[in-house]
Amino acid sequence: MLAGMGASEGANEAGSGIRSINAVTLTITDMARAVAFYGALGLRPSYGGADAPFTSLVLGAGEHLNLALPEAVAVGSGAQGLEQPAAGFEGWGRIVFHLDGVDAVDALHRRALDAGLGPQAPPRDAEWGERYFHLRDPDGHELSFAAPLAGVAPRPGGARR
Repeated sequence: MLAGMGASEGANEAGSGIRSINAVTLTITDMARAVAFYGALGLRPSYGGADAPFTSLVLGAGEHLNLALPEAVAVGSGAQGLEQPAAGFEGWGRIVFHLDGVDAVDALHRRALDAGLGPQAPPRDAEWGERYFHLRDPDGHELSFAAPLAGVAPRPGGARR
């Protein structure tokens, strides 16, 4: 699941019925470049593609990473019902992808290196109980790929990813 939340993890004590994230959408500047970047990590479009203004990539058990060009998020465009971010908005964020184990973290890091994607540093074991590495996509969005370490209890206060 995205952001490391399983269906029962963080199970909504407030009772809103929200149990997981279905999709995260990133605004990008070059769809072909972004599709190639995420393709090098093994993600494939289920909708759209290199020539589309909006592309959806399927992750895990039905979660989605969506990529959208600015014209696909313009107010009133009707594309996916998205709205344009507030004028002048600049922000930073990170998406955390949980992988199938620490070996998968190391393997994906090697895959990213082989594809010339330039991970920020080699995978490391963190004090909060995960092995991880970070990578920036071509538009500067930070991606973190992580897996829980066997036999390591998370630090009090939660993960710092």
